[in-house]
Amino acid sequence: MQPAQDTDYKKLLTEVIQKQMVILGPGITLAKARNVKGLVVDDSGTVTAIQGPPQELIQGLIDQFVQLSGLIVRKTMEPLLSAYPDGGANLTQPPQVTAPPPPAPQEPKANAAQEAINQALGSTKG
Repeated sequence: MQPAQDTDYKKLLTEVIQKQMVILGPGITLAKARNVKGLVVDDSGTVTAIQGPPQELIQGLIDQFVQLSGLIVRKTMEPLLSAYPDGGANLTQPPQVTAPPPPAPQEPKANAAQEAINQALGSTKG
């Protein structure tokens, strides 16, 4: 990996951590960030070193915060992550939720159409 890319990833990870420090507080945020193997984070929330694939580090960091706050954290990170071309756009997608089946069709009223017409006409009379 090129050093410039390393710097970009450190900057991204630092921004994510510092944003969470504002939301969650420094104690919790730093503890969670330091749980990610391959990240070295100082007390200000700055990532000073990374080891390993950057996408895995980003995902690991997000996973740590999601354990605390779920989708709220994902939503707060979206603007930061979207500023980077590959900064985890696919990481902020919520899990796929299967929609419940549609309700069973009901028998239409015999005069439903006529009632709708009458209501529409009634609202235009004055």
